[in-house]
Amino acid sequence: RIQILFEVMTSLVSQGAEARIYETTFIGTPCLKKERFAKRYRHPHLDNKINKKRIANESKMMARCRVLGVRTPTIYYVDYKEHAIYMEYLKHYTLMKTFIEEKKLSNEVNCILHVCFHVGINIARLHNGDITHGDLTTSNIMVTPSPPGFKITFIDFGLAGSANTDEKRGVDLYVLEKAFLSTHVDSQWMVDEVLRGYGGTSLNSKSTLAKLEEIRLRGRKRSMVG
Repeated sequence: RIQILFEVMTSLVSQGAEARIYETTFIGTPCLKKERFAKRYRHPHLDNKINKKRIANESKMMARCRVLGVRTPTIYYVDYKEHAIYMEYLKHYTLMKTFIEEKKLSNEVNCILHVCFHVGINIARLHNGDITHGDLTTSNIMVTPSPPGFKITFIDFGLAGSANTDEKRGVDLYVLEKAFLSTHVDSQWMVDEVLRGYGGTSLNSKSTLAKLEEIRLRGRKRSMVG
């Protein structure tokens, strides 16, 4: 195992339910370190096994995404003992959540449409390559200008899995749709543009979008029942 002696400074950026994100360096290069922490309610041996498996899956999925033509942060190093991934720090990128709100304020609707359409294309590429993201939200997609358009990068593949059924693909899209509607006011037109991009690229668009409608109906029934 390589000793991480090149980690010069570490400062906490954020913390979720499963991992902490640190700003640090990798051989002098600024980077982010995603470290899964131990859960005290689990037996140490089981906890180590689970975290090791999840780190391996996340790093593998990110590497596969790049082969499929979907941008993710470059992985510099995976530390299985510390359950950590050292990855590219996309410091000058903007969260899609922030991008949308900024463009709405400046009435740059075409920019939002462009990004949403290409997000749909990229999700279709993931699904075509048998990958579901598992947590598609506008906080897990990053945007940066790249004339004449924008570069789109997907982050946080901690819940990524297989996309081998319409149900799995439909749920992935449904999670994103719910995230849009709960985060951004009057955003159905954005969802529609994502789905337009998806439909033109997905190898299973007809059956997946039909399944999405079925999942929506199930969601409405649960809401009515309470």
